[in-house]
Amino acid sequence: MTITQRNWWKDGVVYQIYPSSFADTTGNGLGDLRGIIGKLDYLKNLGIDTLWICPMYDSPQFDMGYDIRNYETVYPPFGTVEDAEALIKACHDRGLRIIFDLVINHTSYEHAWFKESRSSKHSSKRDWYIWRPAKYTEKGERKPPNNWRSIFGGSAWEWDEITQEYYLHLFVTQQPDLNWENEDTRKAIYDTSMKFWLDRGIDGFRVDTVNLYSKNIEFPDAPITDPNSEWQNAFMHYCNGPRMHEWLREMAQVTSKYGDIMTVGECPSTPNLKDVLSYVHPNDKQLGMVFDFDVVDLGQGATWKYQTKSFPLVGMKKAFLKAQSIVGEGGWTSVFLENHDQARSISRFASDDPKYRAVSGKLLAMMLATLTGTLFIYEGQEIGMINCPKEWDIDDYQCIEAKNYHKMVHQQSNGDKAALAKAVKAIQKVGRDNARTPMHWDSSTNAGFTTGTPWIKVMDSYTNINVREQIGDNSSVLSFWKKMLVLRKTHRDLFVYGTFEILDYENGSTFTYIKAFKGERALVTLNFTETPCSFEKPKTLSGELKLVMSNVESPGETLSAYEGRIYLVH
Repeated sequence: MTITQRNWWKDGVVYQIYPSSFADTTGNGLGDLRGIIGKLDYLKNLGIDTLWICPMYDSPQFDMGYDIRNYETVYPPFGTVEDAEALIKACHDRGLRIIFDLVINHTSYEHAWFKESRSSKHSSKRDWYIWRPAKYTEKGERKPPNNWRSIFGGSAWEWDEITQEYYLHLFVTQQPDLNWENEDTRKAIYDTSMKFWLDRGIDGFRVDTVNLYSKNIEFPDAPITDPNSEWQNAFMHYCNGPRMHEWLREMAQVTSKYGDIMTVGECPSTPNLKDVLSYVHPNDKQLGMVFDFDVVDLGQGATWKYQTKSFPLVGMKKAFLKAQSIVGEGGWTSVFLENHDQARSISRFASDDPKYRAVSGKLLAMMLATLTGTLFIYEGQEIGMINCPKEWDIDDYQCIEAKNYHKMVHQQSNGDKAALAKAVKAIQKVGRDNARTPMHWDSSTNAGFTTGTPWIKVMDSYTNINVREQIGDNSSVLSFWKKMLVLRKTHRDLFVYGTFEILDYENGSTFTYIKAFKGERALVTLNFTETPCSFEKPKTLSGELKLVMSNVESPGETLSAYEGRIYLVH
C-alpha cells in the first residue's frame, strides 16, 4: 500500500459538534457558537485537531438545521456571522482547524430561491427545484408523479396549491430538493454555501448526502419492497446518479482555489467498494474521503431502520474490512462509529450495562484509534455517553424521523399497544436523538449544558457520566481517550497509515488484527463479549509482543469481559 500524499486532514483527529446540544451561554436552552468557543481549550487538551460544526445556518428547524433558509447567515439563537468568524479565528489561534456542514441537496421551503420558484410556473427560478405535474387515476384522483418514499416516511412529493404541481423532497416536506441539472442553480450553490465561508477562513466541509444530487430524471416508479405501503424505497433512482462525478469535480475546482481543503462526503446506500472508490481516488479530484455506512447500518432494517435485528461480530469485521480496503486501493477513508444521526456506540456495539459501560467505551476507543484513516469523534463519545433511557416515551423524543415512524406504525396497526411499544423500543435503540441530547459537562442541573430549559431532555446518566467527574480521574473513559490519541499520534505511520489484516475472521467473540507499516507492526485484540476469551500469540506472527495499552488494570492469561489489548511487535 502506498500513500502518495500526507495531508493534514489525514493525520488529524476530528471532533464533531452538534451546536444545539453542546454548550449554551445565553440560557435559552439551545447551544450556541460562543459556547463552542468556551470549550476549545478542553478540546485542544483532549487531543483534537479539527472541529466539524453541524449546520448553524439560519433555518426554521424542521430538521434541526438541515433545512437551510439562508446559507450566508447564522440561526439567531446560535449567534451571528461575527460569532462564526470569531469561532474560526479562535480555532486557528489554537492551532485547530474547522470545517462546516455543507447541505446542498435541498434547502428550506422558506429559502428565497424556493419562494421565488413556487411563485409561478414562469418564474426565472422555477427550474431551480424539481417540479412535476400530478398523475390521475381513472377515477380522477390526484396522485404524485411516482411512488418514491421520503427518507423520513410518506411520499417524496408535496402538492403545491399555488402552482398546481408537485415538488420533490427526499427528506421532510419543508426540504425541497434543488435541481442540480440547472447550471445557474449550481453556481449559486457554490457562491453562497461554499465560497462565502471559505472566504472567511474555514478549512473544509463535511458534505451532507453527497451522492443524492443526481437523480434519474425520468422519475420512474421504484420496485415494490414494502407491500404494506403505497410509497417505496427508491435509492436506486437517486443515489450515485449519472452526473454525480461531474458535479463533484466542479465543486473540487471551487475548493482547489483555497489550498488543501478537507472534504468528507456522507455516502449512504453505496455497498460496492468500486463505487466508493470512484468518489475518493486521488487520480480523480472529487472528495478527500467519504463516510461509509456499512458499520453503522449493522442491525438496522432494510425497509425501515427501526426494524432492528441482531448482528454477528463478523458483520462488523466485514464492514471495517471494506472501509480499510479503500486505502489499500489508493483512496482515503474515515473511521467513526458515532455522529448526529447515529445512536451511541457503547449501547449499539458493546454494553451500556453500568458494570461494563466504562470498559466498553475504552474497548471501542482502542479499536477506532488503531484503524487506518481519518478518525472522527462525536461530542460525548469521549466520556462514554450512552443511549436515552428505556423508560422514555415517544413524547420525550424530538426527532422528526422517529416521530414519523411512530405515527406510521400507529396508522398501520390501528394503534396497537404492542406494536407502538416495539416502535419506541427500536427508536431507543437506533434513533437519532440518542446522539442529540445535551452534552454532559458536570453533575449540576441540566448537566451544566444550560441555565434554562433544554430543548430536549437531559439524560439521567449525567450525574455519573460527565466531563468534570472524569477529567481528573486517570481511570476514566475520558482519560483513556486522551491516552489513545497520544498513542495514535506517537505511532502515526502504524495506526493512521498502516495496513490492516484481520486474524481469526470467523471468531464471533474477539476482533483481532495486525497493523503494519514498513518494519513496524502492532497486534490488536478485542473481546466483544461478557465472557472471558482465551488469548495466545498468533502462530503466524513472529517477534516478541510488548503490551502498550490495555483497558483493564491487570491483564491476565485470558481476555476478560470487553477487554482489549494493543501490542507492539518487536
